[in-house]
Amino acid sequence: MTSRIDYSVWDHIEVSDDEDDTHPNIDTPSLFKWRHEARVERMDQFIKAGEDLEKGLAESKRKLTEAQKKTKNLSSSVTDDAKAELSKAQAEEKRLKKEERDWEKKLEDHRREEKKMPWNVDTLCKEGFSKSVMNVKPDVKEETEEQKEQKHKTFVEKYEKEIKHFGMMKRWDDSQKYLSDHPHLVCEETANYLVIMCIDLEVEEKKALMEQVAHQTIVMQFILELAKSLKVDPRGCFRQFFDKIKTADQQYQDAFNDELESFKERVRGRAKIRIERAMKEYEEEERQKRLGPGGLDPAEVYESLPEEMQKCFDEKDIAMLQTVITKLDPTEAKVHMKRCIDSGLWVPNSRADEGDDKEEDATYEELNKEMGEQKIE
Repeated sequence: MTSRIDYSVWDHIEVSDDEDDTHPNIDTPSLFKWRHEARVERMDQFIKAGEDLEKGLAESKRKLTEAQKKTKNLSSSVTDDAKAELSKAQAEEKRLKKEERDWEKKLEDHRREEKKMPWNVDTLCKEGFSKSVMNVKPDVKEETEEQKEQKHKTFVEKYEKEIKHFGMMKRWDDSQKYLSDHPHLVCEETANYLVIMCIDLEVEEKKALMEQVAHQTIVMQFILELAKSLKVDPRGCFRQFFDKIKTADQQYQDAFNDELESFKERVRGRAKIRIERAMKEYEEEERQKRLGPGGLDPAEVYESLPEEMQKCFDEKDIAMLQTVITKLDPTEAKVHMKRCIDSGLWVPNSRADEGDDKEEDATYEELNKEMGEQKIE
């Protein structure tokens, strides 16, 4: 039996999440919101162009009507002047007829182009569905961020295993049957969890699995987009999505695949940022472990030392360090030795531990006497 619903209006759906209702733990207001602003601007420009063409055609028709009236009036006159005016009026009428045809052609081309434009959540037809099985009113109650977070947490704790199972599916029929058996999964919380799952898999370098789950994420997102455009509960329209996608033409498939590729690129970008952040945190933790008693990093202090002092530490040669210190300017030598102590690069003899200031002076002024009793780590 042929469906009474005309799916031709869905030939090219541009998916874009226009509402900032994504779970706060996800670092995207919505999966595809970044495209919405540019798309709306293109639509506005296209609509304005159509309005300008209609105005131009209307003005052309008005001028032609006036020219035809003038020609008709002059036709009844037999004077030489009237005949001359008639000739001019006929020429003007001919020109305006051509101008009208030009406007009509431009407007026709514009309308033809309009039919080819992809549909999206701003343009999808809403009439014709009001009496279908999809007229389930969605929950429009405003929720606080805390409520959203708790709702997401509770949902995942209860249905995590089922969400993961759906994320691993490959066939359209299997996905549709699974959602039919588990309609509670057709919601924003499932989409949000799948996004996080994709990023986790990419971070773990499980790229094939990431791409599979990404496919299911876009499936869920298309369903949610359709529900938003029709202002219905997504549980009431997911079957219509599968009916369409399984019999879709190449352009519709291309639209789906384009969204899928865009999403995977976004996942890779988020995973890269997460890895970089984790590396920075690890490096900072390691740096904190290295800090000496004065809070300085021995690696950074070492890099700041004169090349001759670096060589002393490389070779663990106290006698060489003694020689290098005596050749330096006393103030500069004192600064370098204090930084070495604060970073733990140089550990003073415990006998010199009689106060910070005294230790600093002893480090430099008594270095020659203490060299045999100091150690470099």
